[in-house]
Amino acid sequence: MDLRHLRYFLAVAETRNFTQAAASCYVAQSALSQQIARLEKDVGARLFSRTSRSVRLTAAGELLEPLARRILADVDNAQAALDALSGLRRGRLRLGLVQTRASSVDLVEVMADYHARYPGIDFHVTNAPSAQMAASVLAGDLDIAVVGLGPRQVPEGLDHLVLAVDPLVLVVPADHALADRDTVDLADLPESHQLIQFTRGSGLRRQVEAAFARAGVEPGQHFQVGQIHDMVRLAARGIGVTVVPRSSVFADSMPGTGPDPGASLPYGARALRVADDAAVHTICVVHDSKRLAPAAAAFLEVVERHAVRGQGDQSP
Repeated sequence: MDLRHLRYFLAVAETRNFTQAAASCYVAQSALSQQIARLEKDVGARLFSRTSRSVRLTAAGELLEPLARRILADVDNAQAALDALSGLRRGRLRLGLVQTRASSVDLVEVMADYHARYPGIDFHVTNAPSAQMAASVLAGDLDIAVVGLGPRQVPEGLDHLVLAVDPLVLVVPADHALADRDTVDLADLPESHQLIQFTRGSGLRRQVEAAFARAGVEPGQHFQVGQIHDMVRLAARGIGVTVVPRSSVFADSMPGTGPDPGASLPYGARALRVADDAAVHTICVVHDSKRLAPAAAAFLEVVERHAVRGQGDQSP
């Protein structure tokens, strides 16, 4: 089986379009179609069901897709391992990053430190919901990811390193009925409240919904936003209330430090402590130790070094 055939197959599987797949692979459409036909002959089954209007995977194609991804990822890792023999002078790091600063580890500094040590490594950074990025690491599409998932939420088969456990706070406008409190139970929210939620599938979304479930109340009407900063601003304008990590609203604080909830925020909002010790936003680095490419292993070492340094900075 030719590896090129697998790359062409995945291109079609992702685009569901032979013309677009051929363009992404820099080959003529006729050549790509011929290579797909050869792959179908090799595997002894049709991989795509094609009509004049659509292209979709057959049952055989759906079976082959994750296997093809893992095969190509293993080939890339093998090449990276060979490159490592020359001192990790070149290679690629496919990194997933969650949208949060809820960690004593400054990931920008981690990437800068890593690049200074290994300038020949190409960075490919992805930002997506945490569950999606963790699944991509498991599938071999990402080498390593920083996600907003707790240890119990990390998919089986992945290893993890906890970077932070950040308390959640309820952000309300200054004229809200609960704004004069320092601590609030989510069950105290009016039944008619509107909740400004983060992206579906994100770790933060899961943790917030779990906190409402523990309080025995429905989250309320949803207003979904893809940026935590915008969630806080919308809450300040009275669109609704929102629940976010404490470090995302107190710019100079890290988990376990900084101003107490109840303080005023920019834009006139108020942040209230949630009376639920389990209401936290956990940040983990996830990877597959059985398939860890040298470039990713080196990045994990840099993260661990910064994590130890960050813990030292927070010591009394």
